[in-house]
Amino acid sequence: MATTYQDILALFQESDRKFQQLFQETDRKFQDTDRKFQDTDRKFQETERVLREKLDRVTNAIGRLGNRLGDFIEDAVRPAAVRLFRERGIEVHEVHQQVSAARGGEGIEVDLLVVNDQDAIAIECKSLLSVDDVNEHRERLAKLKRLLPAYASKRMLGAVAAMVIPDEVATYAMRQGFFVIGQSGEQLVIRNDPSFQPKGW
Repeated sequence: MATTYQDILALFQESDRKFQQLFQETDRKFQDTDRKFQDTDRKFQETERVLREKLDRVTNAIGRLGNRLGDFIEDAVRPAAVRLFRERGIEVHEVHQQVSAARGGEGIEVDLLVVNDQDAIAIECKSLLSVDDVNEHRERLAKLKRLLPAYASKRMLGAVAAMVIPDEVATYAMRQGFFVIGQSGEQLVIRNDPSFQPKGW
């Protein structure tokens, strides 16, 4: 049986119709998939926004708690400072809390400043002491006499105090010349060896 031009044309048209049908069906499926993807993307973005807001709230709450713990440490160290430094042979005449100074575009804040006629001891109080805290306090001490000239004639010493002090951080702080004040049982103690010689700034 001979195939005529009409037969070939009919086959071509049928193939074209099926191809168009398949294309439209594929396009519909793609559009459905795209809609589902966009819907999933919207839900993901909404979930991400909610999680970001919750994380911000938790971060702020932790920050406030950290500040309160820092205040708690200051309040605990302040009355203990007199006993602690007198035990080390350093007389204490004054204890100042939250000392701040600014001069020439520079500023510092000192949690506690223990003072006698010859010495001033700047104490940094933290809930958890880190190496970064020790380094920042060292930088603070380097500026202290310049920004608090009333203490320029005194031997400036440094101390760090914390609720939690990892052993390696305590060792690092002592090597920087700082007194290290931490908890031992029911009371605060200076963790440095009795023969420790503090660095003067």
